[in-house]
Amino acid sequence: MTSAIIQLGTLDCPSCLHKIEATIKALKGVDQEGSRGLYNSSKLKVVFDKQMIQLEALEQEIEKLGYDVLYSKVNRP
Repeated sequence: MTSAIIQLGTLDCPSCLHKIEATIKALKGVDQEGSRGLYNSSKLKVVFDKQMIQLEALEQEIEKLGYDVLYSKVNRP
């Protein structure tokens, strides 16, 4: 499994983050337990199987919802 931090544009409310989390967690290859959002810092930690889904696909799903992805960083073990 791969872990990444996705820095989002400023979120207007906690329900915006919940909407993003629910969408990302529903994707095949994303670990539901290890993935979570941090509202105060507008970040999303995502744990995923890069054999099943790529970081770019995760970013695209967020952008489809109308939110900005400022940058992404894969955490190295």
